[in-house]
Amino acid sequence: MPVGTVGSVKAVHFRELKKEVEAQIILGNTYHLYLRPGLDTLRKAGGLHKFNGWDRPILTDSGGFQVFSLTGIRKLTEEGCRFQSHIDGSRHMFTPENVMDTERIIGADIMMALDECPPGESDYAYAKKSLAMTQRWLDRCLKRFSETEPLYGYEQTLFPIVQGCKYKDLRQEAAKFVADKGADGNAIGGLAVGEPTEVMYEMIEVVNAILPKDKPRYLMGVGTPQNILEGIERGVDMFDCVMPTRNGRNALLFTMNGTMNMRNKKWENDFSPIDPDGCETDLVYSKAYLHHLFKAQELLAMQIASIHNLAFYLRLVGMARTHIEQGDFVAWKKSVIEQLGRRI
Repeated sequence: MPVGTVGSVKAVHFRELKKEVEAQIILGNTYHLYLRPGLDTLRKAGGLHKFNGWDRPILTDSGGFQVFSLTGIRKLTEEGCRFQSHIDGSRHMFTPENVMDTERIIGADIMMALDECPPGESDYAYAKKSLAMTQRWLDRCLKRFSETEPLYGYEQTLFPIVQGCKYKDLRQEAAKFVADKGADGNAIGGLAVGEPTEVMYEMIEVVNAILPKDKPRYLMGVGTPQNILEGIERGVDMFDCVMPTRNGRNALLFTMNGTMNMRNKKWENDFSPIDPDGCETDLVYSKAYLHHLFKAQELLAMQIASIHNLAFYLRLVGMARTHIEQGDFVAWKKSVIEQLGRRI
């Protein structure tokens, strides 16, 4: 899912998201949309779909990760999270109940439950305490969700989030707790937040051994192309990450042969297509031209690179799906995963 934090995928028009990237769903951020443009504007517009014109599904996170990243200007209590706006310093409160109300107003097709995302290096005592609160918050989210109705004439669904940090027994407890709720899909949170990659893969295996196999399993905020293929092999169905667009805006392109820094002088006179092996979109540009645009600090450089990276990610997971259907995913993954991480 391309990340559209404030109702837009940075540097990419929805026209390109549909035609070039072929995105079926995008992600929005509850924390940022709550602060700006604000709930009054979104309600008057008829929800985010009407406000931004995106007529395909939208998933909103709950703001839990932003709670995690606002250390120093937030305070967690049983009631919820009190925080200061990063925009103007104003004070606000997120509770499981008002986050459900907020996501109803945003009008997301898939809503996420409010959780705490503990740091990857959290000790066991803190992780256990945090998980217990996240589970109590989930029960309150589910209650509020069941007590309220969609506002704009279409159904919404709620995904719980499995936390538990890097501790196997906590992850198992959390996965069982979430699986018992019978939600339409389930998310795995609190990974790729500082723990070693191998620990992330281990926790995915632990959780997916318990979560229902016939419901979508969503790994939040991950990751590199290699992370995604490893996640798929371990049973993950859905991903989101800012990496394709953030790295694209900083001149790093993903290809099947590895990554390229388009500011490097080596591309100055390379007039071959950005990705000659077939992950190119219909917008065909040479490496030399894109290098020139980045060196000249042209905004078009960020747009081209973002579209390319998103199209690459969507094509990569499309290829993975095809190989799953053909029954040779593991062999295919082994044949491509090493080259995906190379620097060209």
